[in-house]
Amino acid sequence: MTHDIHCLIDARHELGEGATWDERTNRLLWCDIKGCAIHAYDWASGEQQVWSFPDTIGSFGLTEDGRFIVARRNSVVLFDPQSGEEIHIADIEKDNEHTRTNDGKVGPDGAFWVGTMHDHKPREPLGALYRVTVDGSVTKIVDGLYVSNGLAWSPDGTRLYHADSSSGYVDIWDFDPATGSAANRRRFVDLKNEDGRPDGATTDTEGNYWSAGVSAGVVNCFSPDGELIEKVPFPVPRPTIPCFCGPDLDTLVVTSLRPGDDPALLEEHPMSGSLFAFKPGKRGLPPYRFRIS
Repeated sequence: MTHDIHCLIDARHELGEGATWDERTNRLLWCDIKGCAIHAYDWASGEQQVWSFPDTIGSFGLTEDGRFIVARRNSVVLFDPQSGEEIHIADIEKDNEHTRTNDGKVGPDGAFWVGTMHDHKPREPLGALYRVTVDGSVTKIVDGLYVSNGLAWSPDGTRLYHADSSSGYVDIWDFDPATGSAANRRRFVDLKNEDGRPDGATTDTEGNYWSAGVSAGVVNCFSPDGELIEKVPFPVPRPTIPCFCGPDLDTLVVTSLRPGDDPALLEEHPMSGSLFAFKPGKRGLPPYRFRIS
């Protein structure tokens, strides 16, 4: 299938990530990790807004009361986009100078699920995946990760997807949306560089798993059984996370990064780091919101 992929926002971030749709305000939100900022784009007017932070923003999510739950470099905070007020929730590997937060999402249990990664090359398995609740409780789910990534849930909330980008695998867990319990971890897919190692991800209403293949310039779509349904070639070489957006949740928006370590590749693809969009013929689901009570 051929898709009409267009540049939605000419951003050219060094590391664009975290695309999230806010159905209450009809805005697309995303973060520029190394630019230490969260951005918003009004779907109707095209108006943009930016919130800057003093350190890297690994990921963020929406809350029940209109705030953001934000993974800063080594902490999780509640941030009010109206007032700028910030409330510290928890520390994440605060004393480890080699790691930072990375991909994170609010789960169907109302908790914030966030992973960490080794922030230097060559990577070492120093990262982990955590579950964070509003009372500051932090539960380590799994460790020994190079780059925690690919968080998503099945439409009924009973399956958790999680990836390690450097290792190239996506695992699934049985998930209890009432308690946040994750069990029975098992392999979903293994991906090599040429396949598109798994970066950020999302699911559609049919339970398909859409994964940004950051090493191969593609977005991969897998069935709930792990079958590759579609491989979508992308106009830039390093897509980072897909997100279903728009009032009908039928537009897939994909962030990207700039391959600064490959000047020739960057020269060939100057729009790298921008946000792109297309209609994949599927619909997504609204995001879960962080439970504050």
